[in-house]
Amino acid sequence: MAQVLEFKLPDLGEGLTEAEIVHWLVSVGDVVAVDQPVVEVETAKAMVEVPCPYGGVVTARYGEEGTELPVGAPLLTVAVGASAPPSPEAPVPGSGPASDPAQAPAAGSAPTPSPSPSSSGASSSASPAEAGGSGNVLVGYGTGAPVARRRRVRPPGDGLRTAPPAGPASPSGPSGPAGSAANGTAGPVAVVSPLVRRLAREHDLDLRTLSGSGRDGLILRCDVERAIREGVAASTAAPDAPAHRAPAPAAAPSTAARPAPEVSPLPPGATRVPLRGVRGAVADKLARSRREIPDATCWVDADATELLAARTAMNAAGEPKISLIALFARICTAALARHPELNATVDTAAREIVRLPEVHLGFAAQTDRGLVVPVVRDAHTRSAESLSAEFARLTEAGRTGTLTPRDLTGSTFTLNNYGVFGVDGSTPILNHPEAAMLGIGRIVPKPWVHQGELAVRQVVQLSLTFDHRVCDGGTAGGFLRRVADCVEQPAVLLRTL
Repeated sequence: MAQVLEFKLPDLGEGLTEAEIVHWLVSVGDVVAVDQPVVEVETAKAMVEVPCPYGGVVTARYGEEGTELPVGAPLLTVAVGASAPPSPEAPVPGSGPASDPAQAPAAGSAPTPSPSPSSSGASSSASPAEAGGSGNVLVGYGTGAPVARRRRVRPPGDGLRTAPPAGPASPSGPSGPAGSAANGTAGPVAVVSPLVRRLAREHDLDLRTLSGSGRDGLILRCDVERAIREGVAASTAAPDAPAHRAPAPAAAPSTAARPAPEVSPLPPGATRVPLRGVRGAVADKLARSRREIPDATCWVDADATELLAARTAMNAAGEPKISLIALFARICTAALARHPELNATVDTAAREIVRLPEVHLGFAAQTDRGLVVPVVRDAHTRSAESLSAEFARLTEAGRTGTLTPRDLTGSTFTLNNYGVFGVDGSTPILNHPEAAMLGIGRIVPKPWVHQGELAVRQVVQLSLTFDHRVCDGGTAGGFLRRVADCVEQPAVLLRTL
């Protein structure tokens, strides 16, 4: 007899609370194997393929492509031990009362057993291992043990209670056991994601006036964005309406949703681009860095002619090719060994500088999805050849959108090669919570005094942006000078090997 198990969106790690469905890899009726990828989701960190911990027949999918789901929301259900695939496509949440497969099982599948409070990610009490789970662990979750997830806040009573849609207040109207939005009584709201709450708060939107499109009335980000758009459209649809609303009578309490902020009509051809996904995460991180870190920048021009000649000689020996960014990374880690103050972070709560023993080197990379900073772990232990291989791997993963959250977190120092854009210099914003970033400009032929004579040499501008809390200009200047000396005379690196 088939057993229908529910697979929920797992905790993808790094504090991520939601993900957007990018592409379904399976359809209802498909047979899936244990740990087979079933969906591609995009988080604020990366694009991730999520494997299913069960093997069987897919009986339901939840969410269309482009839908955002919170951690713990159902992704799909699998009939383990089913002999025939189901035929109808499962409805998406919010499309009708039968969106729960436990209440409306697909044709040809067994009735869904009652969920057990001790089960995790399944609609039966069987453990994933007993149901055919692999026991493997992907980012943030495992298939062989119950999943620890953030506890969903539920109102008193059975299930999540859905607030009524926004409407005129009725002072004499009835109210539910725990109160309702109509009478302004406080109570829990069916919201999981703190990002959804923040979005509503920023637009003065009362969540109790919304009807959630998620399962059990869960309010999703798309619900809040739709309410904001409708509020803006209502404020701009009537051209004859006064520019400002008349104030409400003093005796009438405010019980409906607070109106969205007044937004001026867009000029012809203008568009709005939501700050979400990777772009939104980058915006939040850069804004936080600028608010919290008192940064400063120093720079120097260096003659890179000898470094380029050394790279040419290394690559002519028939060994794996060494990239220029790998040589700069090798120089950078050698300089950090002499100036460990810059491989650090600031613990603002404890008012302490935390110096880090390992160098996990991030490098800024521009991709179709926006600016990302992949991380070369333990860069201080790698050779130039190993660094080249890891830079190449991470660059290709960024180009194809297959970087994992682990590939994008944990850096302690960042290289920023803006020379690839054809510019000489920059004053970048630090990659919070790091304390420093080395910038590399383009290498171009310039007149240069070499051995007492004017010559044309290959010159590069190097810049160091640093957190002035961790060190002063003397340390920053000493680090940058050490980098420049190694660029101009690569043999200097031999002293550090």
